[in-house]
Amino acid sequence: MPPAAETVPDRGEGARTEAERPGAPDGGGSRPREQRFLARVRRSARVRAAAAAALLTCLVLSLGGLLAGSHPFGPTTRNTVDLGQQYLPFHAHWRRVLLGQADGDLFVNWSAGFGTNFLGDYGTYLSSPFDLLVVVFPADRVELALYVITAAKIMAAGAAMAVLLLRLRRGPWQVAAVLGAAYAVCGWTLNYGTTVPMWLDGLLAFPLLCLVGEWARSGRRPVLGPLVVALAWYANFYTAYMATLGAAVVLTVRLLTEPGPARRRLAGLLRASRSVLLGIGLATPLVLVIYVATKTADPTPEVTFTAVAWTEVFARLLPATASVASPALFIGTPALALALTLPFNSAVAPRTRLIWTAAIVLVALSLQWGPTHLLWHAGASPNGIPYRQTFVLCGLLLIAAWLSTARGLPPLPALLGGAAVLAALAFAARGSLVVDRWTYPAFAAALALAALAAVAVLLARRYAVGVKVLPALAVLLLVVAQAGEAAVTGARMAEQSLAQVHWSPRVGPWQEDMRRAVADKDAWPRHRTDPGELPGGNDVLLVGGQSSEYYSSLTAESYNRTLSALGFGFWAKGRHLTTLDNPVTDAIFSIGTRIRSTPSAPVTTDTLPEADITVTDTPVPPLVTVRPDVRLPARGTDFGDSVFANQELLLGSKVYSVPQQVRRTDGPGGVTTLTASCPAGSGVWLWAPELKGTAALAGERPVSFLGGLPSVQGPMRTLGTVPASGSVRVELSADEPPSLPRQPLGCLDQERLDTAVRQLTATGATDLRVSGHTLTAQLPAGSTGTAVIAVPRISGWSCAAGDAAPAPAQRYLGLLAVPLDSTATSVTCTFRPPGLRAGGAVGAVALLGLLAVGLWGRLGGRTGSRFADRFARRVPRVHLESASGSPDGK
Repeated sequence: MPPAAETVPDRGEGARTEAERPGAPDGGGSRPREQRFLARVRRSARVRAAAAAALLTCLVLSLGGLLAGSHPFGPTTRNTVDLGQQYLPFHAHWRRVLLGQADGDLFVNWSAGFGTNFLGDYGTYLSSPFDLLVVVFPADRVELALYVITAAKIMAAGAAMAVLLLRLRRGPWQVAAVLGAAYAVCGWTLNYGTTVPMWLDGLLAFPLLCLVGEWARSGRRPVLGPLVVALAWYANFYTAYMATLGAAVVLTVRLLTEPGPARRRLAGLLRASRSVLLGIGLATPLVLVIYVATKTADPTPEVTFTAVAWTEVFARLLPATASVASPALFIGTPALALALTLPFNSAVAPRTRLIWTAAIVLVALSLQWGPTHLLWHAGASPNGIPYRQTFVLCGLLLIAAWLSTARGLPPLPALLGGAAVLAALAFAARGSLVVDRWTYPAFAAALALAALAAVAVLLARRYAVGVKVLPALAVLLLVVAQAGEAAVTGARMAEQSLAQVHWSPRVGPWQEDMRRAVADKDAWPRHRTDPGELPGGNDVLLVGGQSSEYYSSLTAESYNRTLSALGFGFWAKGRHLTTLDNPVTDAIFSIGTRIRSTPSAPVTTDTLPEADITVTDTPVPPLVTVRPDVRLPARGTDFGDSVFANQELLLGSKVYSVPQQVRRTDGPGGVTTLTASCPAGSGVWLWAPELKGTAALAGERPVSFLGGLPSVQGPMRTLGTVPASGSVRVELSADEPPSLPRQPLGCLDQERLDTAVRQLTATGATDLRVSGHTLTAQLPAGSTGTAVIAVPRISGWSCAAGDAAPAPAQRYLGLLAVPLDSTATSVTCTFRPPGLRAGGAVGAVALLGLLAVGLWGRLGGRTGSRFADRFARRVPRVHLESASGSPDGK
């Protein structure tokens, strides 16, 4: 690796040249010209390092995808867990929003969840500037768009880290580029970030926020700093919060290792705090909307953090190890070896070595301790991956590697000390369950290449031969070691992920055919068109239409309660509501067209899905109906424990015959028999939310049920038609006798339902308009009682009848409701995301503060410049130079 002497001489950690100082004279003479030239050289080095880091990151990602055979480099799907069920469909919907083709706007998404708070979802999944790239791609290439967005975020993170390293200490830009790329494709990125793209904004935010801290230390860029903080928090406040904590650690270490009086350090700390507060304030309009939405979201079961064994932690430092239960700390064996040399490197000042090593150790320990685990995760232990902050520790390790290497290869004792620690970690990890068959071979190969690179540098240094060839060879070996090991790690993680977690297939003919079918039948807002279930999640956002299906971290608890009480199913502990193919709920929610599909071939990870599609049109009431018998507040009318009675209550008519006596017999082999009596010709429906198995009406095909509370609730399903005898016999097959509700069976009378639909249609809205986040319905003259709108009553809705002033919407059994007094002939409902007004006020105050800082900086800068000119004329130049001495004492 090139010695540091080939770069601009380093004057020490935290040192600044005279030209970099605020108010430095910029007159003639050789000294200012020299300083300006050196500044240009440093900027050029940073640009080269950033570009090389981004290019190397792209190479590693592409090679890893090629080895794994994953899209777009192969046929295998990348759509594991939330990547396929949330990010892919949300990006498809975001594309339509940006192009003005969506049902809704930035406030409301009318396609999913029967009408949801889209601004909250936007801030959670789509607010990164990189997500705007989705409009560059056609609608049938949203998978490719998401991959490009993901890769662009990772590449930007590598470039930003390379720039940060050169800002922390000057050194070979080639090494900074390699270490920057190592940060970008660390284990956290390959294991978590590539499948949860919104977290990648935090990966980029960490080096950017560290740069903000550097600007604060030197009193530079007082306006740009808060803007960078605001952008980071706006893009993804969750991981930006973690990145802010990590940047605070870096800034603290920098201040503790900086020479000079404590007053100067305190000033730097105050400037950094100002930047963070102003930046967060600027992002508050969106952050507060998300925060308020999380308070009303369906709560997931509480999680008690349990630290994994240190053997597992050490194993995650090695290549080709994958797990969602332990911290993904892989940064590449050569980079890790260099980081481990820092405590032993005599070329670095003792204070710098001690404080940086202590900081990294403390951060590592904080990952394993309950109270600090909660601190990293903003006070709430997350469901799922418990080590989401690991990217910060990966960044700190790479900073340590740079500090130990920036001035050249560490001395031989430091190399031996680092190698000894590395060998001990690898030996301690040998019994871990996450160790893959590729782990130790890849580790050994990368370590061997790194050793050869070190030998090349030592030969060039000792014998003064191959002054250019050997350092170049060392860099090449380092690149091959880092890139090759990272590519193998990425490929193995992708392969293991598909084998261990839920996945969705590629977007293919199934979705394309469904998209065309929906477009042909879409009649929104006259009625809804439901595309049914496809092999993913949030499928309605991919293919269009309007459905109950909705999967988000912000799924409202009230929405989940309403639909669960009506017999809908859910996944993900209640945050993924599914569609329900039931004629009663279709009438309640005005689903006039239902499209059904069945796979025409097995759905696999490496083929494009295909299906046979059928379309059914059914007369349904309009989205807004009038209930003369309902007066608000409707006390005493709440959902009970029977989904059949709940549907009838919301429909306003009795349409089911519910057997009052259902005999249950548990037989051998996990078979349970239910017997009852119903009117001949009625449809038999089974409500068994916990059943995981099959159910079959005598003489009919078995129907699958996938219950498993609390994570999964199976929807009610039809089993067939009651025979002429009126006898109902249902056989349930499961591994163990299922738990059933009090009324598991209901028999639907289609004629009664048709009559109820005609009555609701006759008294319902005569005209309906939906514009963005506003819904307006015209009602028959003289309408009394309550207008019930088939939209979930989530927080943020305000409604009015006629010319009345808007007021917070009332609720009737979980839906929007507006009282009528026979004079109003219209109702209007408008949605404003909760928290937007208060967040806007905070953002306005922060913007005024930023303007004040910018104005003060311009005025103060001119004053400071005049003072510096006078000071420079009176004080000998040697005093100015001595102020920038190296803290290392080298």
